[in-house]
Amino acid sequence: MVKYIGTRDLQAYLATHPLPQVIGGMLAYLHHDYLRWREFDKTARVASHSAQGVIELMPISDGRLYCFKYVNGHPANTAQGLLTVTAFGVLADVASGYPRLLSELTLTTALRTAATSVLAARQMARSDSRVMAVIGNGAQSEFQILAFHHQMGIEVVRLYDTDPAATARLMRNLRACSGLQLIPCASAAEAVRGADIVTTLTADKRRACIISPAMLEAGMHLNAVGGDCPGKTELHADVLKAARVVVEFAPQSRIEGEVQQMPADFPVTELWQVLAGHAPGRSSAAEVTVFDSVGFALEDFAALRYLDEQVDARFTRQLDLIPAMDDPKDLYGLAVPATLWKEQANA
Repeated sequence: MVKYIGTRDLQAYLATHPLPQVIGGMLAYLHHDYLRWREFDKTARVASHSAQGVIELMPISDGRLYCFKYVNGHPANTAQGLLTVTAFGVLADVASGYPRLLSELTLTTALRTAATSVLAARQMARSDSRVMAVIGNGAQSEFQILAFHHQMGIEVVRLYDTDPAATARLMRNLRACSGLQLIPCASAAEAVRGADIVTTLTADKRRACIISPAMLEAGMHLNAVGGDCPGKTELHADVLKAARVVVEFAPQSRIEGEVQQMPADFPVTELWQVLAGHAPGRSSAAEVTVFDSVGFALEDFAALRYLDEQVDARFTRQLDLIPAMDDPKDLYGLAVPATLWKEQANA
C-alpha cells in the first residue's frame, strides 16, 4: 500500500493547520534541503511543449529518496474553466524503488513557490522592506502575499492585473488578513512605484515586458515568478543587466527563466550559494536584485518530504498501487488467481 494525499485530504489538513503555518514549515524544509545541494542528483526538467502549453517531469534524488513531479502549464485553460497549472508527485525510497507517497501537488506547488520566494527574499531584499507590488493577481497571488506578510513583515501590497476581476477576487479572499493593506492600481507602473519588493506572476506564454528599466528604484528586489518556460519572460533584458541575478539551477534557468534573454556567459548566482554564505544576496542597500524563479525539483522534494513527515494519518489514505505478494516471483499468480489456474489446468 502507498500513502496518498489528495486535494480533499490536503484541504482537510489546511482546515486545522493555517496556511501561514504550513508555508513556514515548508520554508524550513526548503532551507534544509538547499543547504544539502551537493548531495542531490540534479537535472533540468524534461518538457514537452505544444502550441497550447507545456507538460513537464521534474525528477531529483538525494540518494536516499527520489521524487518526481508531473506539472503542466496551459495559460488558456481558464477560458474553459480549467486551471492553468496542475500537478501531482511521487516520493520513493531509493533502496527498494518503492513509492512511499503519491500526492496532489497543484495546491502544494503554490505553497512551496511562495515559501521559496520568501527563502530568496530573506537574503536578497532589504530587511526594512514593508511595501510589495504584485503584478498578476491569479492563482498564485494570495499565497505569495500571505507568505511575505507573515514571514517578512510586508504591510502594504499594491496590486495590478489586466483583469480587474482577478484583483477584486484577491482582495475579497484576503480582506480578513489583519495588518495587511491591499491597494488596487491602474497599471503595473503605478503598482511598482514606491515598492520595496516586486513580485511578477503573469501567466501568458510570451516575451512580455512587465517591468522596464524606468520602473526600477534603488534597493528594489524583484521576485520574478511568472517567466518559467522557453519564450516566456516578464522583465526587460536591461533590468537584468542592472541587477544582481540569483537563480535556482542555472542549466534550467538559462533555458526557461528571465536569463534566457541573455548570453550564455551572463553572470548568475545559484540560490544555494547565497544560502550557504558562498555569495551575497545583496551587496548594498541601493543594489537592485532579481530572483529569477522558474521552480526547481528540489523544492518539490522538500514539499513532498514535508507532506510525508508532517501530514498525519487523519489526512492520508492508503492506495493499492503496488502488489503485496507472498511470492514476489509469481506475478502471474497475481494476474490469474490460483483457483482459476487450477480450473484452466483441469480443462
